[in-house]
Amino acid sequence: MKELYLMRHGQTLFNQLHRIQGASDSPLTPQGITDAQEVGHYFEQINLTFDHAYASTQERASDTLENITDQPYTRLKGLKEWHFGVFEGQSEQLNPQNDPIRHSYGDFFVPFGGESDIQVQQRMNQTLTEIMEKPDHKRVLAVSHGGACFVFLKKWLPFEEIQKQVPNFHNCCILKFAYSNKEFKFIEAINVKQI
Repeated sequence: MKELYLMRHGQTLFNQLHRIQGASDSPLTPQGITDAQEVGHYFEQINLTFDHAYASTQERASDTLENITDQPYTRLKGLKEWHFGVFEGQSEQLNPQNDPIRHSYGDFFVPFGGESDIQVQQRMNQTLTEIMEKPDHKRVLAVSHGGACFVFLKKWLPFEEIQKQVPNFHNCCILKFAYSNKEFKFIEAINVKQI
């Protein structure tokens, strides 16, 4: 059984300012750097090592990974955050209400040059499956983004279970999955700050 540790990046300036980030970028805050370093210390304390590490091509994800470990890693566009089109960089107050059936923003951003939840989910699932299918990938760390990780998790865990098992998906939260036969099984959410 293989293991995937899928992590949300550290806190950024846009997180602090409550701005929509998506495909745009903003730097990690001092708190974001500290939290990522704490994750690295946690992995060292429990003697957890990774065969391979990956990050989205966005700076906030790769900077998070570089504050966790100095091991080499690969940047992949498939791990990028949900693209929110013309809403990028705007106030989070402009976000729509969640679609009551899909429990996400659904197709809302598509007419504005963004992606749908299904597009992001398919992209994330394809990318992570390709990673985990590599023969020498037994335990993998991948740093991605809140929206992208959430819709990926929603593919493999019912929304009601997400509410129970992942009540706080904060920056630097880690989602642990087991992987076998092209399927992911959610194991647990790890919030190092709460350990």
